[in-house]
Amino acid sequence: MTNRSKLFWIKIIHTVIYLVMAVACIYTLFCGLLQIKNIYLYWAITLILIEGIIFGSNGMKCPLTDLAKKYGAEKGYVFDTFLPESWTKYTFRFFGTIFLLGLLLVILK
Repeated sequence: MTNRSKLFWIKIIHTVIYLVMAVACIYTLFCGLLQIKNIYLYWAITLILIEGIIFGSNGMKCPLTDLAKKYGAEKGYVFDTFLPESWTKYTFRFFGTIFLLGLLLVILK
């Protein structure tokens, strides 16, 4: 497998993970607003916590970013997913706020 094809698959995997985490954050807020507690909420919270642990234990960056660089990803803000920069530039601020608000609502209700 060439470096280019490895980079392609890293970007695919990273994009899918990004989308799953975004949906998990939004679903947590949805559940908090509507006072829903179900297995999907607990899965969403678990996935986000696991991502946080991985992110934190890797120096506050995604390990897939380093892997993408290793296989020749371009430099720049968004080079390790297929998503546009306008979607990912404020990821942690935006989805972090949504998740924490949703989690707070879930806990309080």
